[in-house]
Amino acid sequence: MSAQIITVAQHKGGAGKTTLVAHLAVSWAEIGQRVAILDTDPQGSLGAWYRQRQGALGRRAQPLAYGAASGWRVRSELDRLSRISDVILVDTPPSAAPDARPSLRFSAAVLVPVQPSPLDLWATKPVLDEVERERARALIVLTRVPARARLTNDVLAELSRLQSPIAVSRLGNRTAYAATLAVGASVADWSMQDEPWCIDAAREIKALSDEALDFAAGQYGETAARVLVGA
Repeated sequence: MSAQIITVAQHKGGAGKTTLVAHLAVSWAEIGQRVAILDTDPQGSLGAWYRQRQGALGRRAQPLAYGAASGWRVRSELDRLSRISDVILVDTPPSAAPDARPSLRFSAAVLVPVQPSPLDLWATKPVLDEVERERARALIVLTRVPARARLTNDVLAELSRLQSPIAVSRLGNRTAYAATLAVGASVADWSMQDEPWCIDAAREIKALSDEALDFAAGQYGETAARVLVGA
């Protein structure tokens, strides 16, 4: 496949998979990448956001290719989107469902969102084990990070034992992420980036989008891949 495939996977629901896919997709489209999004989650949240976006923004939005598939159709949909895209972002079900495996197998990177909570922490190791079985590369991404650092640092200490890289970039616990998605937009949209309530979120997404592309391209140093606990 010619396109770079990046899958977002986490067995626990509510970790921020669809949020990551939508905002990263717009961020990369804004810098001129041909971006496709593939929804393999039966809940269809990504598809709902895409349809809302098309209806609300239309031609004013950066163009995104879209597909939805499950089971054996995932591979064929990846093939189709690969012919018209530079990057394909895949949203997966919140479980160890077989639908996630084709995209894991062909992924240049797998982003694993983790909220700083024990429940997310416990759900993460099985995801990393699955990524390893498919011989893919995982990057842990902290999402909904609260302003207070104590719990975040405790979770980071536990995550560091899993021997998987942790993104330096983090997404804070900001209403801007959900508020923009609700209207089919993104904090990465050019029209939203300078809104006072979106500025910090837009900066976080931009930093993560750069970091994730470097990781997928294999241009990611080991030093950058580790977050020092307490930093």
